[in-house]
Parts: sequence; C-alpha cells; structure tokens
Amino acid sequence: MKFKLLIIFISSTLLIGAGKEPTINEKGDAESGKKLVATCAACHGEDGNSLAGIWPSLAGQNYKYLLKQLRLVKSGEREIVEMVGQLDNLSDQDLKDISAFYSDQKNKIGQVKIDKLELGKKLYYSGNLDKGVPACTACHSPRGLGNAPAAYPLLSGQQPDYVAKALRDYRSGERLNEDPSKIMISIAYKLDDNEIEALSSFVHGLH
Repeated sequence: MKFKLLIIFISSTLLIGAGKEPTINEKGDAESGKKLVATCAACHGEDGNSLAGIWPSLAGQNYKYLLKQLRLVKSGEREIVEMVGQLDNLSDQDLKDISAFYSDQKNKIGQVKIDKLELGKKLYYSGNLDKGVPACTACHSPRGLGNAPAAYPLLSGQQPDYVAKALRDYRSGERLNEDPSKIMISIAYKLDDNEIEALSSFVHGLH
C-alpha cells in the first residue's frame, strides 16, 4: 500500500512539474535579448514591427517558433541570404533571449485590401475543398495567433509581401527544412497567385 502511494505521489509531482513555466534560462530573458537586437532593427524595426513589407515582423511572434527559426538559420538549414553571418557569434542562450524579447513585444495590425477581403477570408476560415486546401485556422487559430506549444507561427499583422513570398517559396519547394514546412508545402502548391495574394493581405489585418 505504501509503495502504491509513493508511486502516485511521484507521478503527481512529475505532472505538476511538467506544467510549470520554464525558468529564464530555459525560456530566455527578454531584457538580455533587448541588448542583442540593435543590428536587427534595420530590417525588423526597433520593437520587431517591420517597416518594409519584405521583412517579417517579429513582434509578438510565438517564442518557440522564433527560437526554432533562429536555430535553423544559424545552422544553415534554413537559408536566408540577408541573415548569413548575422547569428554566427551568438550562443544558444542569446537566441533564447532574442526570442524572448521579440515574443514580449506587441504586434501591429495592418489593413486588408478591400478587393482581397472576400477570397482571403474564405480561404483562411474555410479553405478550398475543391482543391484540397484546409482552413488556416486549424494551425494558426481564428485570430491568427498561431499555436505556441506546437511552434506554429502567429500570422496576425504579418507583412503581406513577406507572407506572399513565404507561400511561394513553400509552393516551389525552395523553403524546406523540417516540419511544419513539409505541411506548408503540401498546402501551398495547391494555391495560385491570386489566392496567395488574398491570403497574404487578409492576415495582415487579421486580429
């Protein structure tokens, strides 16, 4: 009986511990990250809200997604010409701190182009059954907040030019490193240019 109670106690303790917030070392320190992003501002803005459409906004982005992408870029598995060498001298803790800083910022929401609204909304919330395109809400949530535990990115307010480029890169297979990019490739290759433009504009104003 005592042995069974001990097992129950240990199991309960592990479950409780599993639900705790990560320590700063595990999750990253936003204040430390703020000191590391000075050179990032030229493309991504001082607070992570990009001013140029081709550069992604990082403000408010899900921490796990940011960290995963920074690690992929640093390792060379995800190739971004403009990022070559930018992360070479940073430790993994630095990448965590940078991710923590940007994830703590507030993302700015843009506006949907009127002529893109109807198609973008339909694709985002309902997909296209005839073409086998699933609704974006399944992974990115109805408000475009993504799925933080699964490291699926926030899309709300994202720059439309960047989203369009990402979808075209997925469609062509140029952007391929590891899941979930394989999932996105299987979806994006079914989208035509008009659908990509509509979706990109729609998420820019989604909130």
